[in-house]
Amino acid sequence: MKKSTSHVKKIIILGLLFGVAFLLNIALGQVAIPLKEIIKAFFGAPNVRDTWEYIILNFRLPKAITAIFVGAGLSISGLLMQTLFRNPLAGPYVLGLSSGSSLGVAFIFLGAHFLPLGLASFFTSNTGILLASCLGSLAVLILVFLVSKIVKDTMSILIIGLMFSSFSGAIVSVLTYFSSAEQLQRFTFWSMGNLGNLDWSQVVILSISVSFGLFLSLLTLKTLDAFLLGENYAKSLGIAIKQKRNHIFLTTGILAGSITAFVGPIAFIGLAIPHISKLYFQTSNHRILFIGTSLIGGIMMLLCDTISQMPGQNFTLPINAITSILGAPVVIWLLVRKKGIR
Repeated sequence: MKKSTSHVKKIIILGLLFGVAFLLNIALGQVAIPLKEIIKAFFGAPNVRDTWEYIILNFRLPKAITAIFVGAGLSISGLLMQTLFRNPLAGPYVLGLSSGSSLGVAFIFLGAHFLPLGLASFFTSNTGILLASCLGSLAVLILVFLVSKIVKDTMSILIIGLMFSSFSGAIVSVLTYFSSAEQLQRFTFWSMGNLGNLDWSQVVILSISVSFGLFLSLLTLKTLDAFLLGENYAKSLGIAIKQKRNHIFLTTGILAGSITAFVGPIAFIGLAIPHISKLYFQTSNHRILFIGTSLIGGIMMLLCDTISQMPGQNFTLPINAITSILGAPVVIWLLVRKKGIR
């Protein structure tokens, strides 16, 4: 009972931090907007500056919503992979989904000169990049499913996923060698990740896709608790290992694949947030971890995006750089603190 009450209190604290991080993300940037004006803009009140209202409703709000879904989706997919493989270094991209997306986009950015002019202009548009990324991620996911039918050992699938990543990376390197400086620059900017390129229609599609993935992950929570004690224990409980494993692969593919397609590969979040959540809640119960990991992922992504906006400056830093610079020391400190080392 005491543990349950403690978990509720911690979730409430995270909820408050989530609200603060959300408002800070909306308020801070190249133009600072007072909190009162933000609330007015949300509720459609009169006497709000047209420029502020435009910035809030057409740029910062969709970007904040994107950050929330990206943070929650990647964090939950990382939790799924770490539990399934029982490997603390597993993340949402361990199956090679990010590499597949990168390969699809690389073919467009770096190999566009091999395509007819009409196709090249379509595929280098935002719609074409999104389509190429989705197709690349989907191709890798299909390969993972085919492999999972042949290979029964879960750890072997992990290794094969890493080989998919290496193979895709090698092809990208070859394409890079034959590409122009402009093509390389466009691909590099995409690989840094960007939360601010989505319009409202794309935000809605991303939100629906991630929400569906989160719903599917909810259906795996009991299975994940059983997997903590090994696949043999899960079998003794009557769990269909292969079916549930494919369910988790599909869920991770939807979450990580759709997020990478819309905003590019985002580092650190999916790998580290599950560890932060476990250390914060001191539990292995996936019902608690699902809520905590989603909230912490959203908070961390909002904070990283706020920092990347460089409040008061006229430039924006790459979101991937901020997630890694801010996140890696936090995880190291938490792990050292857990061992009682100062």
